[in-house]
Amino acid sequence: MFFKRTPKNPYVKQDDQNTFRVRLRTARHGDPIEVRFTKSAHIGIDDDGTYVFRKGFVSDPHFDRGELTVRFDRKYNVTSADADGAELLPISDWA
Repeated sequence: MFFKRTPKNPYVKQDDQNTFRVRLRTARHGDPIEVRFTKSAHIGIDDDGTYVFRKGFVSDPHFDRGELTVRFDRKYNVTSADADGAELLPISDWA
């Protein structure tokens, strides 16, 4: 009778219908990084029909490297976010 809404991901902020942002802190030196991406230009389709955004990153001051992966369902709802070489910063901690 009532539909449950899928809870929003605490790490991925949707600015508008097409734009998303994620903030990271590198594991090695703690450098902050912001990644912005759009549905039309950056998100690709995965083998199972869902969508995925995968991006390598390099921090500016210390050249720390890593990879960000954000997965979406067929309606572009974020299902998971993972960063290799960094920690994801919750939206509530963004200043």
